[in-house]
Amino acid sequence: MAAFPTLLLSLHVLAAILAVGTLAVAASLFPRYALRARGGAGEDVAEEGRERAAGVAAFLHRVCRTYAVAGLAVPVLGMATGSALGVLTDAWLIASMLLTTAAALLLALAILPVQRHLLGHPADGPPPDSDGGTPRPTPAATAASLAMRTGVFNLLWAIVVVLMIARPGSA
Repeated sequence: MAAFPTLLLSLHVLAAILAVGTLAVAASLFPRYALRARGGAGEDVAEEGRERAAGVAAFLHRVCRTYAVAGLAVPVLGMATGSALGVLTDAWLIASMLLTTAAALLLALAILPVQRHLLGHPADGPPPDSDGGTPRPTPAATAASLAMRTGVFNLLWAIVVVLMIARPGSA
């Protein structure tokens, strides 16, 4: 392998570890702290504990937003690496790109907005019910749903990692 593709691959892997890894951890921790901040964690939390949890939740949301932007380097470097190696049309890479796109859409449309909603910014979160008959979900239900979405996000990235290592059909 020539030096340039090796450099691109190294940068791609570093970006994935630092950006996506950090994002995965922060997004996974967020629902617990957001729910605790709202006093709905099923435990009696003092006001000081709620304030601390609210600060942690806000910090985790900022980390998620920041690393979501930084994470854009991962597919950019991945495509540059794939191009340099001549594998852009390989099935494993195309599948990885589709899964990466799905993870990015999930993050942008179903994780970050719900995080903002749980932080008390409902205008940026899920829209209010339009039929008037269905009650709005409780913070606990919203946090549970967010935790599930985050789990799916992390699973998509885990599958991408396996595809990057195993590269089915490339041998």
